[in-house]
Amino acid sequence: MAPCGHEQGVGSYGERSDRDLWYEAVGHDGGAFGLIFRRHAPTVYNHCFRRTASWADAEHLTSVVFLEAWRRRKDVRFYSESVLPWLLAVANNAVRNARRSTRRHQRFLATLPPPADVGDFADQAVQRADDERAMGSILAAVADLRIEEQEAIALCDWAGLSYAAAAGALGIPAGTIRSRLSRAHSHLRDRVVLSSGTGDPFSPMSTISQEER
Repeated sequence: MAPCGHEQGVGSYGERSDRDLWYEAVGHDGGAFGLIFRRHAPTVYNHCFRRTASWADAEHLTSVVFLEAWRRRKDVRFYSESVLPWLLAVANNAVRNARRSTRRHQRFLATLPPPADVGDFADQAVQRADDERAMGSILAAVADLRIEEQEAIALCDWAGLSYAAAAGALGIPAGTIRSRLSRAHSHLRDRVVLSSGTGDPFSPMSTISQEER
């Protein structure tokens, strides 16, 4: 599955809110759910990449997130008519649950011989590898934080959610998100060295150059 770029809906779906589309989807309107996917899959995809430092894992996890979202479609929570914060919370759970199997997968890939020359795709492959190394460095910097603090950084600093949106997605008070983020920043500030290759770990991840597919 390869999420496409941000795309506006067609016809009667174009101006509908996530909330309206979601309830239409629950009523078995596949087109409504398809538009929600097209609206938010690129952001979910990049969020999963920032949690795993692997484009391949992010692609798989994006599929998992939307399948899980459909399975739990009656449990959805909206923030200002948007389903995106809730989808990112589902993504956090998917990343957490998949972490062990992802490590096994990465170890297996490391045993394979290097790929043959891919011609015109070489530049893209190099960029993807550079992105993964950059994100791997950032994840190594936050690896010692509690999982709740890592998720606060991922939702607020990297995905750019407000305290209120992140709190609504997770079903916790906004003050809890704020305190987790503050503790995480405090723990990191003295030991994270910024470089042009990784960008600012406290900012939304605009430095990741892989296109939102």
